[in-house]
Amino acid sequence: MNLSGIIGYPVTPFGHDNKSVDLDKLGKVIDVLLEAKVDAIAALGSAGEAAYLSEFEWKQVAEYTVKYVNGKIPVVIGVAELTTEQAINCAKYAYDIGADMIMLSPFSYYKLNEHEIYSHYESVSNATPLPIMIYNNPATCGVDMSPEFMLKMVDGIENASMIKESTGDIQRMHKIYKLSEGKTPFFNGCNHMALEALNAGASGWCTAAPCLIADQPKQLFDAVKEGKSEKAKALFYQQYEFLEFIVSSGLAAAVKSGLALQGNEVGGPRKPLLPLNELAKTRLKGMLAELV
Repeated sequence: MNLSGIIGYPVTPFGHDNKSVDLDKLGKVIDVLLEAKVDAIAALGSAGEAAYLSEFEWKQVAEYTVKYVNGKIPVVIGVAELTTEQAINCAKYAYDIGADMIMLSPFSYYKLNEHEIYSHYESVSNATPLPIMIYNNPATCGVDMSPEFMLKMVDGIENASMIKESTGDIQRMHKIYKLSEGKTPFFNGCNHMALEALNAGASGWCTAAPCLIADQPKQLFDAVKEGKSEKAKALFYQQYEFLEFIVSSGLAAAVKSGLALQGNEVGGPRKPLLPLNELAKTRLKGMLAELV
């Protein structure tokens, strides 16, 4: 599967009691992303608070997203489970509901060695024909995979076909590009590195930013791909403070607060996550006023 461009992350809206998923509001968030001209939608990532959902809610969100997008663009389903069995069940479910790809993280409590990680990915690959995006995000998953090891999995595991790198280390992206001779697609998962990553050969950028700033990430991607370096630089620095803010403030809390400021109430994050405080909301409101 050829995938490139902006992969938009929807947040997961909750009802007023924060105890149930609000699927109607999820549809509105997906509409925002479609209007922002994203090239794919990745449900149930960090911004979607997947780790805080019950199994039933996870399935609700996955199925609803696939059905609502209805083939307009590809849908990627995030899978980050502690056990291989749970990950396999999620991957099978993603295939059954018609998802186009899974984004697989080696979520762990114990520190996994490379043999264990490889076995985890291989087992999931053997259970479903869906393409797998190898997702390296040690800050949230507790597992850090080297470029060399991830490329080894791409070479040796049938459905492992691309990489999402979120450590914030641009040298890793250079290594992925160099070691694979530019043949393995990789995606940037670190918002404030978007310009560097795209210039380093990234196939795309995975981000929740289009939930709040429309097609500006897409404009940046297009400018880089068209070789318009000065335009790309200007677009990036226009977004930079905002991109850094939503990550440092917590994606779910920041994006949900921003949507509320724009009149699109989707509830708060689920505890133990907390909404932005008033000072942070004021700062976000000011940034959005300049960007949108």
